[in-house]
Amino acid sequence: MWHHSPAHALGVAGAYMVTAGTYQKKHLLASDELLSTVQESLFRTAAEYRWQLQAWAILANHYHFIAIPDGVATSLPNMIRKLHAQTATRVNRTLGTPGRKVWFQYWDTHLTFEKSYLARLNYVHDNPVHHGLARVASTYPWCSAAWFEQNAKPSFFKTVRGFKYDRLNVPDDF
Repeated sequence: MWHHSPAHALGVAGAYMVTAGTYQKKHLLASDELLSTVQESLFRTAAEYRWQLQAWAILANHYHFIAIPDGVATSLPNMIRKLHAQTATRVNRTLGTPGRKVWFQYWDTHLTFEKSYLARLNYVHDNPVHHGLARVASTYPWCSAAWFEQNAKPSFFKTVRGFKYDRLNVPDDF
């Protein structure tokens, strides 16, 4: 394995957190249209590959999502490949830069401990606040915070929101 590539251990079922960044951390998704394009493509691609999204946040130069596969996670590389190909084509068409590299790498983490899963759920829902894009995450249209607030059972919502994420090791130096 090339030593700079992230490891992908996908042989078991369970929740996975995925982070991907744009090439050279450029803010290529710096418009409502492009953020919406990536979000809608994530929804379609996850459904196509039968991954249930639990949380997501799409920002100008990266995204995070947490999802659970219907079965084992071996379809994740193909899902990401399709998501990146579709969104790169659309970004480049919109910006008039055909063929430019849009995405760099992605990292996935198999979430095997409940507390780790809950802390990362809170982290992803709150990512726009973490990056200074919103004072309240539920007001940022390209993340799951508002959806989570509206659809989660109140006790689960309170539990997740109570988990601190300041000590998480998440690739997010964007």
